[in-house]
Amino acid sequence: MSMNFNLEELNNLDMSDMGSWPIAAKAMVVAILVLMIGVLTFFLLVDDQITQLEISEAKEQELRQIYRVKYASAVNLELYKAQMVEMEETFSYLLKQLPATHETPGLLDDITYAGTSTGLTFVKINWLPEIEKDFYTELPIKIDVVGDYHQFGNFVSEVAKLPRIVSLHDFSVTTDKDERLVFNVVAKTYRYKEAQ
Repeated sequence: MSMNFNLEELNNLDMSDMGSWPIAAKAMVVAILVLMIGVLTFFLLVDDQITQLEISEAKEQELRQIYRVKYASAVNLELYKAQMVEMEETFSYLLKQLPATHETPGLLDDITYAGTSTGLTFVKINWLPEIEKDFYTELPIKIDVVGDYHQFGNFVSEVAKLPRIVSLHDFSVTTDKDERLVFNVVAKTYRYKEAQ
């Protein structure tokens, strides 16, 4: 039997007698059936499995990332605990440097002493209204002193050495009617607000 056949033979194939078809026609039908079975098998069985595999691989990557983060935290747990203790000690130390309400008059005396010990003459020293913040209260002090540049620098240095936290803001140097240098500054200290 020949593998070659023409279009007329293809049109004359008897569907009820497939056994008499040429080998090429039989091979074509078998190839079409195999192809259809392969496509159906892919879409019915394999396609869902591929989708599930892709979802599982993405989940695996996500879990690996979570694992890396947790592993890094677990490895450094003791270090984090030590840092936490150190931070609590530092915070406690800094809180002790903030004046309590009963210590603010003494702080005013300390600032006055720092100025007079450097040779400055106080023109004015006044408490300004307290400024409430989220976690602390700002206690500003308006200071006007007379002296020279070296005395102003020494005064700033002495204020920095005080046992309580005091920062200097909004400073200016002007001259008064007698041509003396006047150092105007706002010193701020802070009081921690205890949790209600």
